[in-house]
Amino acid sequence: NHKIIPLARLENQLFLAMADPLNVLALDDVRRLTRMDVIPLIAPEKAIMDKLSNLDSAKSASLEEIVQQAQKQAEAEAAETETVQVATESNEEVSLDQITASAEDAPVIKLTNLILVQAIKDRASDIHIEPFEKVMRIRYRIDGALMEVPAPPKSMHMAIVSRIKVMSNLDIAERRLPQDGRARIKFGGKDYDLRVSIIPTVFGEKVVIRVLDKGNLAPSLDKIGLDQETLERFRAALNAPHGIILVTGPTGSGKTTTLYSALQELNSPEWNIVTVEDPVEFQIHGINQINVKKEIGLTFASALRSILRQDPDIILIGEIRDTETAEIAIEAALTGHQVLSTLHCNDAAGAITRLDDMGIAPFLISSSLILSTAQRLMRRICSHCKEPVTYPPKMFQDLKIHPKDFEGLTLYRGRGCERCKGTGYYGRLPIMEAMPITEEIRKLIIARASAVEITNTAIAQGMKTLRMAALDRVKEGVTTLEQALIVTAAH
Repeated sequence: NHKIIPLARLENQLFLAMADPLNVLALDDVRRLTRMDVIPLIAPEKAIMDKLSNLDSAKSASLEEIVQQAQKQAEAEAAETETVQVATESNEEVSLDQITASAEDAPVIKLTNLILVQAIKDRASDIHIEPFEKVMRIRYRIDGALMEVPAPPKSMHMAIVSRIKVMSNLDIAERRLPQDGRARIKFGGKDYDLRVSIIPTVFGEKVVIRVLDKGNLAPSLDKIGLDQETLERFRAALNAPHGIILVTGPTGSGKTTTLYSALQELNSPEWNIVTVEDPVEFQIHGINQINVKKEIGLTFASALRSILRQDPDIILIGEIRDTETAEIAIEAALTGHQVLSTLHCNDAAGAITRLDDMGIAPFLISSSLILSTAQRLMRRICSHCKEPVTYPPKMFQDLKIHPKDFEGLTLYRGRGCERCKGTGYYGRLPIMEAMPITEEIRKLIIARASAVEITNTAIAQGMKTLRMAALDRVKEGVTTLEQALIVTAAH
């Protein structure tokens, strides 16, 4: 009735996950029953009810029991020899047998599985497991934002990290150097790829796990959420016989999803489509996909040279990272191939100056590039708690827009509910500025015009900037002015 889950017991302290941590009656009941000091931690009510339901139906050990068992194991091992405890604190070598035993301990396996399963249920794209001096922290990245979730005691940190290393075939004895690995798990009838990155920090190893749903194929271009005008510009470039299409933006802006959606549309028995990626995130039937392996010399550039001897029609390059890759991509485009790739820069015009900075001659850029785009992801208002909102004048000033532009329109925000975990947002949607390389823009490229000049010319020719696209989404009532300000702050 009180919607409480016991998380951990530390000496005479009992940590509780509660939907309402201010519920004095519930806290008193627990204190009376356990005769312990109770420490409440807030958690979404739905998450608590789901956990109680899952634990009840499975008749499995509670999270509290799992934490207690693993903690007792860690305490017992620490009591056996003081040298092990000192070595753990100073990041020195620890017995390989001891690490292996802790990684294979049943409570640790169950707890690690719970961390992964809860991340999948919460739609997390990444899991962060972070050690600090006296505690460990677990955070999930949901819809682009990190959210902290209840974590076990710090004493369990090394065992959890060791378990993750075992799952991803990493060296469990190596705690001084960064390591990267991958694992595959099944849950709810689906396959998930886990990309594991581990780095040493002052207080232990930090783990970040990228969660990829192998069955979650990229949607069609019609369904990724682009506005009709931008979609038509993008499709026109895809229908061109040759040339380079660039999708730019920071990490996590949806570039890969957009390119995969484009490949799905182009995928046909008539075309030989080859990709070179680092890594291949989703496998598409009918397309030849290559994984970069720098450790054996298989780089973007070396793979591209081989691809050009494979009679390709369409080539996807995961990212143009250096001059050599850029030169081969341009050579491919100029010799009759269609090339799709990504760059890390702020806007569509910035891709041109970035290529120039790489040492690519302006006449080559103007001859090969047919479309440059910039993309971002905005958080979508939760439909379950959506409500009208009135913004103060300062918000419009910060966005350099006039309130009159929104006269007669109802703007919305999310109040916060169980479904969205109190954030007011659920899911994300893309915005894009798409700049076709017209004859006038080609002349500006050859003249080495600034990105500002190129952008202004593109706007005059009908291009929507990221800021314009974001404000259109606000007017549609699917996102907020705050998101428009945050996502397009550099514009």
